[in-house]
Amino acid sequence: MQAADVMTQSVITVSPDSEVSEIASLLLEHGISAVPVVDDGGKVLGIVSEGDLMRRVENDTSPRKSSWWLKLFAGHDAADYVKSHGRRASEIMTKDPITIDTEMPLHKISRVLEKHHIKRVPVVKEGQLVGIVSRSNLLRGFSVAATKASVSVDDREIRKAILQEVDENTGVLVDRINVIVSEGKVQLWGLVENQQEKMAVQVAAENTPGVKVVENNLGFVPRGVGSL
Repeated sequence: MQAADVMTQSVITVSPDSEVSEIASLLLEHGISAVPVVDDGGKVLGIVSEGDLMRRVENDTSPRKSSWWLKLFAGHDAADYVKSHGRRASEIMTKDPITIDTEMPLHKISRVLEKHHIKRVPVVKEGQLVGIVSRSNLLRGFSVAATKASVSVDDREIRKAILQEVDENTGVLVDRINVIVSEGKVQLWGLVENQQEKMAVQVAAENTPGVKVVENNLGFVPRGVGSL
């Protein structure tokens, strides 16, 4: 299996001008730990993580004054100041983040996450963001791969059709769910608001041509998470 088979296709993104408060709200609303920063053409410019926001908040609550020699000792410079005091994505983001392509195998993606100590990695195709792979996406992919099932072109078309149907006709937020298809067998993962949404996604999958069986592992968004 490759990145294209497990990645979340509907990616929450922000622009370079997005404010810190807006980014924090997005992370909380969608239950994610980082968000890519993209330009108008879909090119990944950077990524803002929970850690970036925490450093920003910690700076706001720290003493405003310190002696010049302490700053030198701590190695603070202009770049550090901008990252800790910035109010927009372009000022606090990690620039030129690690990215992968759609054809990278799961075991290599796992090594990328481990090597760089990151929880998720953007997927790009021809320079544009097309998805994101998280640790949970990997685990679900590995669970399918362990059965030695293979993924065909038809499986990818089925996956695409299911996600499109859910996005366009069910009202379910597709950025919260993931669909894995192997040999016509569909696994549904992620979070929905209620039992009705859970069944809507299942029905969308069952009605998609080529689907043999649907395993519905969707859970429910904890109370207090999201704005719905």
